Amino acid sequence: MLVLSRKKGESIIIQDHIEVTVLGVEGDTVRIGISAPKQMDIFRKEIYLSIQESNRESAAHTQSNLDALRSLINKNNEK
Repeated sequence: MLVLSRKKGESIIIQDHIEVTVLGVEGDTVRIGISAPKQMDIFRKEIYLSIQESNRESAAHTQSNLDALRSLINKNNEK
């Protein structure tokens, strides 16, 4: 992990397209601004992890449905 120190108003640049700016610091809270291309998704980590879990659950449910459909098709083909 790269660790940088920045003051209010200072930024870092990531691969020419993403700029992260420290907007303010109040106690334990740091406010940051992110400038990035509109096609890039930016999420807080807890939201990102929730989306990933939801996607895994959906994929498992889809696989279960596909297995049930295959079973029905196989039963019809046996008749």
